[in-house]
This record gives sequence, C-alpha cells and structure tokens, in this order.
Amino acid sequence: MSKATGQNKTFPIGERLFALCERLFPICRSITGDGVRETLSILKEYINLEIKEVASGTSVFDWVVPKEWNIRDAWIKDEQGNKIVDFKNNNLHILNFSSPVHGKIDLATLKDHLYTLPDQPVLIPYRTSYYKKNWGFCLPHYQYEQLENSTYEVYIDSTLEPGYLSYGELYIPGESEREILFSAHICHPSLANDNLSGISVLTQLAQKLQEQRNQFSYRFIFIPGTIGAITWLAQNEKKLKNIHAGLVASLLGDAGNFTYKKSRRGNTEMDFVVRQVLQKLKHPHEILEFIPYGYDERQFCAPAFNLAIGNLTRSQFGTYPEYHTSGDNLQLIKPKYLEASFHLYDAIVHFFENNIYFKNQYPKGEPQLGKRGLYDAIGGNSDSKKMQMVMLWLLNLSDGQHSLSHIAHKAGYDLTLVKKVSEILEEKGLLKRL
Repeated sequence: MSKATGQNKTFPIGERLFALCERLFPICRSITGDGVRETLSILKEYINLEIKEVASGTSVFDWVVPKEWNIRDAWIKDEQGNKIVDFKNNNLHILNFSSPVHGKIDLATLKDHLYTLPDQPVLIPYRTSYYKKNWGFCLPHYQYEQLENSTYEVYIDSTLEPGYLSYGELYIPGESEREILFSAHICHPSLANDNLSGISVLTQLAQKLQEQRNQFSYRFIFIPGTIGAITWLAQNEKKLKNIHAGLVASLLGDAGNFTYKKSRRGNTEMDFVVRQVLQKLKHPHEILEFIPYGYDERQFCAPAFNLAIGNLTRSQFGTYPEYHTSGDNLQLIKPKYLEASFHLYDAIVHFFENNIYFKNQYPKGEPQLGKRGLYDAIGGNSDSKKMQMVMLWLLNLSDGQHSLSHIAHKAGYDLTLVKKVSEILEEKGLLKRL
C-alpha cells in the first residue's frame, strides 16, 4: 500500500471502513498528545493530509490551547501486588488528562478518584478532566463494589507539559472556490462509534474526492473536539467566507436510523440537500432543529460565524446505551452500517456536484425580457406560462445561494423544466453559472 492510497480497493467499502476503525481503535487519544499524532499519521497513508500543530498557551478567542498530555502506564494494585485496574488492558480505565501520581492510599481516598456507571455495572465509563487538574480511574461498577477496605497502590505515569495541539487538514481544490467542509473529532480513545466511524467515513470520502475532478472545493479537518474546532476557526477566519456548507461526521457505524441536526440558520443549502437525499434514498431518519449542544457544529454555528453546517449521524449522541462507555467497541459497529453511511455522505456530495448555482446578472429590478426575445424563445411551448413563471423564479432566486434544485423545490416546478429555462437565461446573458 502506497502513501495516500488507503487499503486494497478490491475489498468491499464496508470492510475497508471497518479495517481502518480496527487499526485506530487501540490508540489512546486525547485533545493533545502523541495519540492524536499517531492517528493522523495513519490517516496520512490514506489521504494527502497536512498535519498542523498549535503551541500550548496560544490564545484562541476566549480559550487557550492547553498543555500536551501523554501517558505511558497506569494501574491500581491491591495489597498483594495484583493489578486490579490496568490502563494497558483498556485505555478507558484512565481519567483522560490525569496528572501523574504514585503512592499508597486507603480505600476512602481511592474512591474519591474512581468513576463507574451504577446503572451499567459491567461497562467502563469514558471520563475526562481536560481543564481541571485531577487524576482518576474508571472501572466497572461491579468491580468497584468488590473493593475491600484495604490499602492500594496507585500509579499514573503521565506528563502534562507545554507542547502542541495537533490536527489534520486536507484541502481539495475544485473549479469553484466555494467549499464544502467536513469535520470529525479525533480526541476520543478506544470508542468505535464515537468517533472512529466518522473518521473512517470521511477518510474514505476524501480519498474518493481527491482522485476526481470536482465543481466544489472540499476541506476535511480532523480535530480535537471543542478546543480543536475553536482553534481551527481562530486560525482560519479569512477562509470562512468561502465555506458554502458542511457536515460534522460522527456516530456512523451503529444500527440506528439516520439523524440530521440542522444548522443554526435552519434553512441552508445543506439543510435542504440532506433532507432531499435522505428522502430519495428512502432511509428512515429524523430531522432535528439546532441546539447549542452536541458536537462541533455548535462551534461552526456560533453567532459570529453562523456557518451552514449541520451534524449527520446514525444514533443521536448520548441516546444509545453504549455511548461513552467500553460498550462502544468494535462489536457495536458493523461494516454494512459504515458502508451505508459512506454512501449517504457520497450521495450528498453527488447532489452538490451535479447541482448548478447561478448569479443574476441584472439583479436591480426585473430585467426586460421582451427586448431579449425571451417570450419568442418560449412562445411555441405548450407550457409557456409555466416557463414564464420559472424565469421569474430563477431571476429572483439566482443569488448564488440557491441551487436549481432548491429553486425548483421552492417554486413547485419540475427540476427538468427549471434546468431547461436556466439554460435559456444563461444563453441570453441574464444568468452566470458559478
């Protein structure tokens, strides 16, 4: 396998997607550190990813890039020297971003640093302490209840030092400077659906797009959640004017129905396209209104940016029982669900690529149609009245933000007729293709 070519393409797409999840699953990732770098380095084998690093202490709007966290080992031993909790068996056992510690403590003190799920006693929870200095371990609740009143040795071999926040970015230029942005968070450790599934689907999509000619330009970013999105936005404000639409990808490998959370504006081209594609493919789905909670769509849709970016998942975050637990493993996701998710994202791209946007060249009032012979151009058609109305709709909505399919939907006319009339207006110099 050569660099930026990915897996053997003779394998079914679902198997390729799952294989990448398998490869990434063991890595202990966080919002900073070597786990993120290792993950991005692997993705670079599939796509022409540029890895960027932002120094700790860098101001990014109201935030500051945190120190870099790395961990080598962590465990709890009982009085007999047996490891009863071992980070090397499952990296969810550690409270992510734990400070280093080594010493012997009593059970009461230890319990102040233990995290469990009483309602799901066999699962290990995923917990973090990014912005508050702390240390701790996560374990199944049944094991917690078996702890004896004794002395325990705790050991966390970690570092929290000035370093960098790392993220990956791929820009694929198209015929237009207008961009479609795809984003996946890359800060979670061994969680398969959240969010190795999103990383895998976007990697496959980027791989396809970088090998073909595109109308739109495409930007893929693989970033730590929240702080990564804020950092990217702070460093790329000048690029935001070109972002036409986008999606945040996550939770794409489980059996749940598709869920689309709309952009903050709620009526953008992406909101329209996703609904149209979901209906066309006949996928069971739910469309949700925007709320300022969830994944990084809330950063891209912050008031100062208000980008046309939504979040497209299968199950909703926080709603399936394995969410943020050791149950979110490679047994939860399936190649067939990953493949269906990829085809949905690919269909959305196909919709954009095969849709046309025009700009009205005479937007100050209604242009005079008669002197351009437009009435003659349609006069012999049995649907001439429809064509006249379509002309007016096209001239009114061809502002660079409404595609032909959007105009057809809004006006209530067949797309074939709208496209035919648009070609007449383009020939007469009233519309310019973008």
